[in-house]
Amino acid sequence: MPAVAVSPGSTATTSLTIRNDTDIVEAYTLTVVGDCAAWSAVEPERVSLYPGTSETVTVRLAPPRSSEVRAGELPLGVRVLPAEQPDLVVVPETTVRLAPFHELRTELEPRRRRGWVGARYRVAVQNRGNTPVTVGLVGKQDGEDLRFTVRNGNPRLEPGESAESGLRVRTGKPRWFGPSVTWPFGVAVTASDAAAGEEPRSGREPLEGEFVQLSVFPKWLLGLLAALLALLLAWFALVRPAVRSTAKQAADEAAAERAAAKGGGKQGESGAPGAGGAGKGDKKAGQPGGGAPGQGTGGNGGGSGGVTGPDIVPGSGRQSSATVDVQTGGGSRKVGTYKVPEGRVLGVTDIVVANFQGDEGVVTIKFGERKITTIALETFRNQDYHWVTPIRIPEDATVTADVTCAKPGTPATGKRASGCHEVLNVSGVLGELKQ
Repeated sequence: MPAVAVSPGSTATTSLTIRNDTDIVEAYTLTVVGDCAAWSAVEPERVSLYPGTSETVTVRLAPPRSSEVRAGELPLGVRVLPAEQPDLVVVPETTVRLAPFHELRTELEPRRRRGWVGARYRVAVQNRGNTPVTVGLVGKQDGEDLRFTVRNGNPRLEPGESAESGLRVRTGKPRWFGPSVTWPFGVAVTASDAAAGEEPRSGREPLEGEFVQLSVFPKWLLGLLAALLALLLAWFALVRPAVRSTAKQAADEAAAERAAAKGGGKQGESGAPGAGGAGKGDKKAGQPGGGAPGQGTGGNGGGSGGVTGPDIVPGSGRQSSATVDVQTGGGSRKVGTYKVPEGRVLGVTDIVVANFQGDEGVVTIKFGERKITTIALETFRNQDYHWVTPIRIPEDATVTADVTCAKPGTPATGKRASGCHEVLNVSGVLGELKQ
C-alpha cells in the first residue's frame, strides 16, 4: 500500500491489493486502524476471493480541517480479517503525510472605549490550525496621534490553544476643553512557525477599534466659570459700591449729629459771660439756659466710642451683641428680626453674615427702614462690615435679615442640606433713652 499526502479539508486515496493464496474460497473483512481510522474508509469493506485470485480495494482519506488533526506523518493500517481462517489476519501499513494549515480566531474587546489620554483593550487569540504558531500583535493608525503598547504580544500557541494579550492606547496630549474626539485604529495579527523558520504572515484584515478622547474639563464647567465671573464682576461693580455708599452715608449722618451736639454746648457757654455773672445765678436757679450746656456735651459717651446724642443718658452705653438666625427651605423666603428694647438705642458698629453651607440665593439686611446691603449668597461664606461711627437704631426698631433661598448648599459634612441657613450677628453699644 503506497504512502499518501493529504491536506485537511480535502480527500485523497490509496490502494490495497488482496490475494487469496489458500486452497479454499475465502471472504475478507477490511477495516482501517490507527490514528487515521476516524476519517478513513475502505471501499469495499468486504471481498470474497477464489483460491489464487486477487482484488484491489480503495482506501479513501478525508481529514477534517480542525486543530485536532495535527500536521505531520501519521501511520495508516488496514486490518484484513479472513472469515474461514481468522488466525491468518494481516495488517498492511503505510504513511499518511498530513499537510499543515494556519487559522487564527481573533477578537478585540471592547471595540470602543473612552478616556482622557488613554484606554486599555483585550485581544483574544485562538489557534484553530493544526500546527504550533507564534502570534504577533501590532497596533496601527493613520497618522501619529496614538501610541500602542502590547503586553504578552508574542504568545506561542499549540493547536486549539487560546491566549489573551493586553493593548494600551494613548494619545500624545490631553484635551482640556472642547468636544470629544474619536480616534479609529487597527490591530494587525500575524502568525509564524518559528521552529520551521517561517516568516510572519497575516491572513486577515486588522481588528478595528476606536478610542474616544474626552476633554478634561466638561462643557458645563465653562458655563459655571462664566457665571461665577459674572457674579464676581457684579459684586465689585454693583453690590460693593452700594455697601460702601450706605456705610459712608451712615457715618456722615452720625458725624453731623455729633457736630450739632458739640456746637450747641459751645453756644451756651459763650452766653454765660455776656450776662456779667448772671450765668452762675441762672445755673443755681436751675434755668434751662444754664442746664443745656452740660447736657449737650455728651462728650464722655462719644469719647469712649459709645452711642451718643442729646436724648441718651451719658455714660449708659454698654457693649451688646445679638444674633438673627434664619432657616428656610429651597425656593422660599423668610425674614429674621432683632428688636431694639423699649427705652434703649442701639449704636451698631459691626455686623457679620455667615453662609456656612454655601447656599444660593439673596439676603437683604436692614436697620429699621434703612437698607444696609443686599448680597448674593453664592458669592461668600462669611462677610463682615464695620463702622467707626455707630449707626443708631431707635427703640422698637428692628434689625432684619430677609433671606430668599434659591438652592441649599453643601456644608463641610459633604451632604447637601435640606434648607438654607444664614446667621447675622449684630454688635454695638446699647444706650438708655432719657425719660
